[in-house]
Amino acid sequence: MKKIAVFTSGGDSPGMNACIRAVVRTGIYRGLEVYGIQRGYEGMIEGDIKRMHSYSVSNIIQRGGTILKSARSLEFKTPEGRKKAFDNLKDLEIEGLIAIGGDGTFTGAKVFFEEYGIPTVGCPGTIDNDIYGTDFTIGFDTAVNTALEAIDKIRDTAAAHDRIFFVEVMGRDSGFIAVECGIGGGAEFVMVPETKTDLNSVVKSLKNLRKSKSSSIIVVAEGDDLGNADQIMHMVKDKIKDPSKEFKVTTLGHIQRGGNPTARDRVLGSRCGMGAIDGLIAGKTNCMAGVMSNTIVYTSFEDCISKPKPLHPDHLALIDILSI
Repeated sequence: MKKIAVFTSGGDSPGMNACIRAVVRTGIYRGLEVYGIQRGYEGMIEGDIKRMHSYSVSNIIQRGGTILKSARSLEFKTPEGRKKAFDNLKDLEIEGLIAIGGDGTFTGAKVFFEEYGIPTVGCPGTIDNDIYGTDFTIGFDTAVNTALEAIDKIRDTAAAHDRIFFVEVMGRDSGFIAVECGIGGGAEFVMVPETKTDLNSVVKSLKNLRKSKSSSIIVVAEGDDLGNADQIMHMVKDKIKDPSKEFKVTTLGHIQRGGNPTARDRVLGSRCGMGAIDGLIAGKTNCMAGVMSNTIVYTSFEDCISKPKPLHPDHLALIDILSI
């Protein structure tokens, strides 16, 4: 193998640039020519592919987002789109791919490999931490710390005014961010997609908490079964029916995706990037390079996509115990 290409796809996450940097410099160190594909699968279809050098990734490890940019490609979901992408890679004699992204990225890579046989190794780039085969995903730690900083500030004003705040964090299908923010931020309740929310129990507990606590923080993952934070707040308010109690909603939104990556995400991105290159050289393909128990491991795209990554039950129990 002489030429490989790297791309980022799907939602951006802090630490992707650290991963790109590691892919480029490890590839060059191992004697490979490394190319960067702009805007993921869309750029692959359009032939937006350029040679990268060591200096191409200078001064990016501390930056959020991705220098290769990202896009969602509907055309790549078609056989015609994938054929265009393959022809562009073939013209440049690219023999292997590094895909940085989440399950959607890996699904596309899996189909592409099955059709054209280009060896591909992935790196887990998503803030949601919902990919099987790695303890943590690139960007998760930064997203949690960003959200936690906001929650700390919200608690100050909640306490000052004796308010109940519903804080919505990202997590359409996964509650990892919500749980870690709940524990780290001292939340009274955490609502996540993985568990069914008992509204009556929440209302009863809030009434009891008001006897000992003047304010409360409730962290809501955006994909909770009862709805978003604003919808849940109104449900709770309608049941409590106490005009003296103030209810507020804060939706943190996409600030969780941005910002300088934490040290943990920079190191994780670097390790996964190096692991992906070394895996590709060793003949591994159609798999992801992740870190489990502080060791680089390779997990098939099929398992990454299909196997669930459950929340740790001890973490959920910890929230209940510590909120008393």
